[in-house]
Amino acid sequence: MRSSVTSSDAPAAIGPYSQAIRHNGLLWCSGQLGLLPDKGVLVGDATLAQAEQALRNLESICREAGTSLSKAVRITIFMIDLGEFQAVNTLYETFFEAPFPARATVQVSALPKGGRIEIDAVVAL
Repeated sequence: MRSSVTSSDAPAAIGPYSQAIRHNGLLWCSGQLGLLPDKGVLVGDATLAQAEQALRNLESICREAGTSLSKAVRITIFMIDLGEFQAVNTLYETFFEAPFPARATVQVSALPKGGRIEIDAVVAL
């Protein structure tokens, strides 16, 4: 049986989707932008600041579900500029430790609300 997870410490969904779905021992987290949870606006224009906030938003959703982002098994990162890939990797290493989650990183032409990065996660419960 699947159930939705909603954290007030993460930005509200900006469309017809759940922040996360709990199903069969996994938490499927929707992509998070670098939005401030209380205001729904981007934390700033810098990719790294947005990446850090997106990861903090994912942490909040995981906490609400009774798990931790450290139990992530899969991460997807969508970036406007892959030229910032190494800087994002350096930040990423402060949130995860070996064995690191499986991951895909792709460049996209645009993200909602003018975001520069969006991150989603699949996390073990």
